[in-house]
Amino acid sequence: MKRSPAVAGQFYYGTASKLTQQVEQYIDRHAKKEKIISMISPHAGLMYSGPVAGAVYSSIDFPETFILIGPNHTGLGASISLMESGEWEIPMGTFRIDEKISYKIAMKTPIVTKDTKAHMFEHSLEVQLPFISYFSKKVRIVPIAMLSASVDECRMLGEGIAGAVKSAGYPVVIVASSDMSHYVPDNVARLKDKKAIDEVLSLNPEGLYETVLKERISMCGYLPATAMLFAAKALGAQSARLVKYSTSAEVSGDYDHVVGYAGIVLR
Repeated sequence: MKRSPAVAGQFYYGTASKLTQQVEQYIDRHAKKEKIISMISPHAGLMYSGPVAGAVYSSIDFPETFILIGPNHTGLGASISLMESGEWEIPMGTFRIDEKISYKIAMKTPIVTKDTKAHMFEHSLEVQLPFISYFSKKVRIVPIAMLSASVDECRMLGEGIAGAVKSAGYPVVIVASSDMSHYVPDNVARLKDKKAIDEVLSLNPEGLYETVLKERISMCGYLPATAMLFAAKALGAQSARLVKYSTSAEVSGDYDHVVGYAGIVLR
């Protein structure tokens, strides 16, 4: 099955040449590349979140496969939906799903449902692909969308993913797709987002999950980020680094209603 782009021409330019130029302006050519286990990258319109996504993708060694975990904004499909085979298309190229890894995750993780509906119109993973495509046309992907999950289910998913990564036999990086605070004043976003970011930097999945709920932080991808943290810990992650943080105010000039973006790598 081939998934066509859902937000081309909206979240990013709809033609290959214009999209390549758009991505290019956010790439850091001088970034030192490092080998990582996992990362957090934002997923807004490229004009807003591109500087953060570009910075984080510029700073990593590319694997053979990215496991992409994103929030389900559309409400379609199962609680945790894995698209286990087929291809994803964007104007810059086509990505094949890594069936070896997707089958392993599906087999070992009963809370995961094989499902395509959740992915059809969802933008959170699609918006990662222009950056991935810019650096590599050969990378494969494993797309997972999360609608709802308890902290224990995040742990089960994370450990299931870690098991599949361990047995892959080639480099795999896990990406949690998330924006941070939504539609609050800039100073509030920075304050609240720092609390969530600090939990990620402390490699504390339970702490992130609890902090987001307790502080009412409107971080849309906190479930993917929590699952990613459990996976990273199971894979031996020792440290995390904030590559870049910004808010939409830096582009829009509107400091009253901002969205926050964080790019973080774990190794």
